[in-house]
Amino acid sequence: MNGDATILHADLDSFFASVEQRDDPSLRGRPVLVGGGVVVAASYEAKAYGVRTPMGIVEAKSLCPGAIVASPRFEAYSAASKAVFELFRDTTPLVDPISIDEAFLEVGGLARLVGSPESIGARLRARVRDEVGLPITVGIARTKFLAKIASAHAKPDGLLVVPVDGEQAFLHPLPVERMWGVGAKTGAKLRARGIERIGELAAVPPHALSAYVGRAAAYHLHALANGQDPRPVETGRRRRSVGAQRALGRRPKSMSDIDAALAGLVDRVARRMRKAEREGRTVTLRLRFDDFTRATRSHTLPRPTARTERLLLVARSLLDMAAPMIAERGCTLVGVAVSGFDADTGVQLELPFGEPDTATLDLALDDVRERYGSSAVLRGSLVRRGEGLAMPTLPD
Repeated sequence: MNGDATILHADLDSFFASVEQRDDPSLRGRPVLVGGGVVVAASYEAKAYGVRTPMGIVEAKSLCPGAIVASPRFEAYSAASKAVFELFRDTTPLVDPISIDEAFLEVGGLARLVGSPESIGARLRARVRDEVGLPITVGIARTKFLAKIASAHAKPDGLLVVPVDGEQAFLHPLPVERMWGVGAKTGAKLRARGIERIGELAAVPPHALSAYVGRAAAYHLHALANGQDPRPVETGRRRRSVGAQRALGRRPKSMSDIDAALAGLVDRVARRMRKAEREGRTVTLRLRFDDFTRATRSHTLPRPTARTERLLLVARSLLDMAAPMIAERGCTLVGVAVSGFDADTGVQLELPFGEPDTATLDLALDDVRERYGSSAVLRGSLVRRGEGLAMPTLPD
């Protein structure tokens, strides 16, 4: 772990909405919602009214009646992301992408050549503004955890350095929900026991904390709360999972609606896996219910695969298991992810003993969609329902 504050967390501000405001001057300074039935991004002008993602457009408009709704333009967002990452890599070769709009940068070796981390961060922000036309916030600290919290604290369009000798003074007064891994449920558990600030969390021994958050989480949270985060800025890492999700809105949905959305997501995930020449063994289904609670179900196959029908069979069986919960609590989001990848050894070909050979069909459909777009070939169940929004992602 670095002994100096040399890790930058660079995070584009309200990325999709900022691209819309950049490309349409009439939207600048006005509340903008990006999405269809669901808000996938909101400008800070809209967030000031309480709009959050993923909120339904109708609810968002009730909170912010003057908001302007912009249809997503994912090609424009992907192009903007690519331009920003080129500036990241022009700043330092040590870039650790997190998503299409944020990354960690290690600049500790650039002091003599370029200047201090703070000056590097200021220069990066100016270049992103001048060359790409977007606002970006930069947090600078000794660890990834602190750098990310610093950037969140400095938003929007700011820069914040957490000096090594000021880490506790910065971190400990913050609410526990600012911690990685502390969501609404964990936060409520901690607050119920009088732990409201990160400093109070840091003072609780891990063995005592484990009684209500679990042993692994207790030791992880205790370490972070005390400034211990040994993770370096890594380059060249491949994804540990490939996934996609689709917001379904708050209208009533039948199981056939959810199944159709799930099938489209599995198509998308399997296609990405084959393009990246990866196979996985564990299929995970993610659900969000009408009361905003969540659930996950997973199953691990005996052999890794990237075949669409095999992954879909598992995903559907998980959906069937969750059907009673959906019937009772409704469903506003469905997602699927595949993990358990073997080492980067490429795809292992299989002989189709005992089952139809769908590998050739998968590859043929991949070629058609690559050439003519993902909607060129659709499942019959999606013809009237559509594929949903396909969020841009980093390379797999």
